[in-house]
Amino acid sequence: MTIFKEKISEEYVTTAEAKEVLGEIEADRAADEDRDLRYELARAIEHANRFGHLGAEESRELVEELVELDPIDLPTAVKIADLLPEDRTELRSVFTQERYSLDGDELDDVLNVVVKYA
Repeated sequence: MTIFKEKISEEYVTTAEAKEVLGEIEADRAADEDRDLRYELARAIEHANRFGHLGAEESRELVEELVELDPIDLPTAVKIADLLPEDRTELRSVFTQERYSLDGDELDDVLNVVVKYA
């Protein structure tokens, strides 16, 4: 017997946006004494708190600005917003799985956008 799960929808969110949603869930659970935080949820909250450096709105603005640049798609923009690379080497690591690479000027354009938010 096989159980199939259907994907209803898919949305890319930054770690900062996930941090905001998880914070609401954590506050909701804290208000109800009978509900405990499951291990997975507690670890997800800890991860989001540790690595969500920007605010949710700020990270979404960064993603939107990155998507406006020519070769960058939404999933890549979300990765960049989560990592906040500081130099070309760190930024190149984001593109290792892509079928394209950016030249020096394109990398600098991306880094100039990231610097505004970092």
